[in-house]
Amino acid sequence: MNFFLETLKVIVLLVYYLLESLVFLVVPGRKKNVSGEIVLITGAGSGIGRLLAIKFASLGATVVLWDINQEGLNCAVRMVREKGGGRVHSYVCDCSKRQDIYRVADQVKKEVGDVSILINNAGIVTGERFLDSPDSLIEKTMAVNTMAHFWTYKAFLPAMIAAGHGHLVSIASAAGLCGINQLVDYCVSKFAAVGLAESVDMEMRALRKTGVKTTIVCPFFINTGMFDGCETKWPHFLPMLDPEYVAERIISAVRQNQEVLFIPRIIYVLYFLKSFLPVKATALLLDYFRCSDIMNTFKGRPKKE
Repeated sequence: MNFFLETLKVIVLLVYYLLESLVFLVVPGRKKNVSGEIVLITGAGSGIGRLLAIKFASLGATVVLWDINQEGLNCAVRMVREKGGGRVHSYVCDCSKRQDIYRVADQVKKEVGDVSILINNAGIVTGERFLDSPDSLIEKTMAVNTMAHFWTYKAFLPAMIAAGHGHLVSIASAAGLCGINQLVDYCVSKFAAVGLAESVDMEMRALRKTGVKTTIVCPFFINTGMFDGCETKWPHFLPMLDPEYVAERIISAVRQNQEVLFIPRIIYVLYFLKSFLPVKATALLLDYFRCSDIMNTFKGRPKKE
């Protein structure tokens, strides 16, 4: 009898959650107020990180910017203030170094307060074939794109749990959903970032810490300079993404407590197909969209950035 009742309960809840998600596709949920929140963004000196800082500050949040580049931080702080965001703090932090993360995190807690929205955005890409990738660059890719998430979670999650309120945002990548030629270390690091965020979310649910939310963001390549030179075969279906558009989608997802965000929406379809198609069929689709050789023309950001 217990088996029957529990199974019935699961079926009813599954149907309810599916219908709920369909309703929210048509009627977006109410956006939460982020005014007064302390939002920490790694890799905030440029690109998506800088745009997120500007947009969160304009919504009344206190923004804490981390980057390894002091010049980039200065520019980001200036732009935040020009857009009317007064409460902005910046810190130079090397996210490839655990002790640096912990040191700067302690400084933030003392000088600003407990972070309530953590956005792990810092990332690097080498764009080399696996056997051509120096060991040092592979290690740094993992340190920045993956291990930094462990250390920032450990630094800021306890206060969120204690307060029963917080939000963990992982800016991962569509490359964290499917392996790509010449992006082995990057794909691995992003697969791990997705797995970490999802696992921590499940742990919070198991601990009944439902006030701590998680948003996993998996965009296709964004036109910020990080993937300069890369072009898609069918840009109408799988375009290089506009940074402003991506930042707006991320802000909306966080404010609506959306657990997973794929950009563009065709990624949802491709990810679903990958879950059951034969490997040869998946490879065929990658070739069709030119994902298998998209890195052949990769240039990336100039070294000075």
